[in-house]
Amino acid sequence: MSKKIAIAGKGGVGKTTTSGLIIRNLIDGGKGTVLALDADPNSNLNEVLGVEVSSTIGMIREDFRKNAPRMTGGIFKDQMVEMNVHQALIEESSFDLLVMGRGEGPGCYCAANNLFKTYIDTLQDNYGWVVMDNEAGMEHLSRRTTSDVDWLLIVSDPSPRGILTAARIRDLAGEVDVSAGEIHLIVGRVDGELDGRLEKSIREKGLNLLGTINVDENIYDMDLEGGSVFDLPGDSTALVQVRAMLEKIGVV
Repeated sequence: MSKKIAIAGKGGVGKTTTSGLIIRNLIDGGKGTVLALDADPNSNLNEVLGVEVSSTIGMIREDFRKNAPRMTGGIFKDQMVEMNVHQALIEESSFDLLVMGRGEGPGCYCAANNLFKTYIDTLQDNYGWVVMDNEAGMEHLSRRTTSDVDWLLIVSDPSPRGILTAARIRDLAGEVDVSAGEIHLIVGRVDGELDGRLEKSIREKGLNLLGTINVDENIYDMDLEGGSVFDLPGDSTALVQVRAMLEKIGVV
């Protein structure tokens, strides 16, 4: 059975970069096979990991929905889903990546979603670790991917509004029946020390602060040069800080 880490947070807080740093640390630590699951339609996890994407689950689900009426036999449909998901899987030397893509359009996707969810859940069990980069709402966790995760890590920027949003995401996880063994907060893009007033707000909202990620020039250079987390030096501040957080919860 795989261990699952879900990362959530509003756009622009460094959520996807944090996901990439977690994946890099799992690989560096030799923790076993890793499936990176990009479950945010607005995400670019593939860029952070340095790979190109030609097909997404959203694309093949749309094709499947359009062509399903012409298919006969449930077994054939199952085989088509398995084949298409496998084709969308990007296989790298140290990890695999599956991109969920855009959300549902008009029309009923219930049957297609159930087929894809079943196969994706089965696929995840072939890996030691699954790292999911999620949209802030996370409704798809109960709709299109497994709703059970071992760690839910909520990423925020160092602002009062960001912390408020993080608390709402924590509450939303329960409302959409996402079962998380542990829920932690990560505050990124911190310049120096975390403001004491912000720490007080975190405590008042009942959020469990796992750690902070400081502004890292290496991350800036990586983005500017179109690199990936695998180009970062081993002593990169952000990489080391994420490693310390993963050690704290017993991941690495």
